[in-house]
Amino acid sequence: MPKMKTKSSAKKRFKLTGTGKIKRKHAFKSHILTKKSKKRKLALTHSTLVHKADESNIKLQLRLK
Repeated sequence: MPKMKTKSSAKKRFKLTGTGKIKRKHAFKSHILTKKSKKRKLALTHSTLVHKADESNIKLQLRLK
């Protein structure tokens, strides 16, 4: 039986923290930044954790489960 491959898209977008949570970056920070406020752009810069409801799907894509 062949090896299970990870999804390349998920591999590029998510990182695992030391405690086993999944870290992600915010969307909507790549272009059309003139109409967004400075406060909003700053908030989008920082990374955040994946919601608990989505964790199992992402772990499956990363072949962690």
